[in-house]
Amino acid sequence: MVLAGLFAGILFLGLIFGDWLYFVRLTPDAVRYGCNVARTRDRWASTTLPSLRDRFDADGALMLPHGVARFYPELSQIAIRPKYRLFAIGFRTAWPVKGLIYLSADDQAIGALCIKRIPWSSALITLLWFAVVLIGLVMFVVAYAQDGGFASLQGLILGIGLVAGALAVMAIGVVTVVISYRLENSRLTKVYEELREAVLNETDPSTHLPPQDTTADTPEGSVPHDGQNNRRK
Repeated sequence: MVLAGLFAGILFLGLIFGDWLYFVRLTPDAVRYGCNVARTRDRWASTTLPSLRDRFDADGALMLPHGVARFYPELSQIAIRPKYRLFAIGFRTAWPVKGLIYLSADDQAIGALCIKRIPWSSALITLLWFAVVLIGLVMFVVAYAQDGGFASLQGLILGIGLVAGALAVMAIGVVTVVISYRLENSRLTKVYEELREAVLNETDPSTHLPPQDTTADTPEGSVPHDGQNNRRK
């Protein structure tokens, strides 16, 4: 039994590790893999598919400061994900998020629909954990009531305390999942903004130039103002 349990544990960890390795790949089949958790819509003004293709290298990759993007022209899709390092300074959670951007071009802009996904193993383990805690809580309350636990004041206080402890555990789990998702989603959002800025800088660089100071004094050797011409005349 010990060997069977050890083998089952190793197999379980291997499945999770393999799921994560496949999740972080940016191949055409792997970019659509994962559990959908959110979607955002955006429009890239003054952008065309040919100009967008020029931003990527021959393999369709674009390295960003905090992530990587891969463009698939035949599918009109861009896959993005943050950089994953084995020994990273930043805190990593069990709910990494990646995005797949579906492009739809028109005459004036490109519509971008970003689908955000997490690994299936993370989603299933999270749902399984909450289900086990909730079902265990319900079964405890039913069994405790059938045994007359709530009949006395002392038993009532004990039962309420145990139920409150189980609810506190569930609340901590919910807070952990929400905070972890927001952290990973902020990392993906940063990668998306870097991609968007790179695309818009390439397609319309004049919109990102600093404003020119038109009131500066005319340097020597330049064309004089009209007032200077009149004084010379």
